[in-house]
Parts: sequence; structure tokens; C-alpha cells
Amino acid sequence: MDEKIQFFLDGQKNLSFCTAVDNTPHCASCFYSYVSEGNFIVFKSDKNTKHIVNALINDKVAGTILPDVDKVGTIRGIQFSGKFLVPEGGLLVNAKKKYYGKYPFALAMGGDLWAIELQFVKMTDNTLGFGKKTIWEAPITAKQMK
Repeated sequence: MDEKIQFFLDGQKNLSFCTAVDNTPHCASCFYSYVSEGNFIVFKSDKNTKHIVNALINDKVAGTILPDVDKVGTIRGIQFSGKFLVPEGGLLVNAKKKYYGKYPFALAMGGDLWAIELQFVKMTDNTLGFGKKTIWEAPITAKQMK
């Protein structure tokens, strides 16, 4: 993934994402952490929330990551789509390390860790010129083609 995108993902804290089941969308906002090994976004949420229930039924999600800005010329942001999943094995180990390293207070809170495997990222960065876009797409694997 492009280094500018990774740097941006590492430096932010909040994501908004959308799930949909039966043609009914539902949005949520969460603190997140970026795991560069495999390009995952990790966040914590209760398994009974509408967005988690939906994502366990339909794993296709999309969202945005935006910092607070006051000037149009400094706007930077991410639009993404990916696959929702329950982290296990090595991903769970990395997810705990990154998420709780960034948000140690979350250890005292209920909920589970979840992940989004990034499949498409479009970054808009007006600091590089108005409307400047950087696009990244995950390579298609043989497993995905089946």
C-alpha cells in the first residue's frame, strides 16, 4: 500500500463504516487502529450492536476516515471498502497489540475486537493539490477468484 495512505491511517483514530442487510444500511463510528501487516483496520464493539450483527451476516462494508479540519486546502481523507471478519490466530495477536497499544483504556471496556480487511482505498489529499487522489486496491488472489 502507498506509504502516504499508511501514514494517514496510522495517524487517525476514528472511522465511520456502513453495513447493509436486506437493503437496509446501518452506519457506525468507532475508534480504530491500523495493522499494516495484511492491511487491516481493527476496532472494538459489542457483538450485539446492529453494525456487528449486520456484518456477521453480510461481510461487505464501506467507510470513511477523516480528521477534523477547518481549511479546504488541508482536507485529507480516506474512503474504503473491505471485508469484515472476526480476527483469529496471528491477526488477533497483532490486533490486540496495535489496538490496546493505541487505546490502553479499552482493556477495561466490554466488547470484542473485529477487523476489516481493506480491499480498496481512495485517499483525497488537498495538501498535494486540490482533489489529488491516491488509489490502492488489494491484489486479487486465486482464492478470491473461486
